[in-house]
Amino acid sequence: MAIRIFLEDILKARKMTSKELCALVGITEANLSILRSGKAKGVRFNTINKICWHLGCDVGDILKFDGNLEDDDDEI
Repeated sequence: MAIRIFLEDILKARKMTSKELCALVGITEANLSILRSGKAKGVRFNTINKICWHLGCDVGDILKFDGNLEDDDDEI
């Protein structure tokens, strides 16, 4: 995956559990788990906005481009 997810690091730094973040953001633990693991194919901007707001961080703190192009024809 060309985009790396660092949500777990931010949660640890903020001493917040995934369960707490789910309650604040309004997403299921299963969906947050998929995002944290890096297996998500996409995420809504609204969800990222809420995550960043509640964690007091920037999008770039959570999502980082690894410099590689992932060729996935079914994505826009």
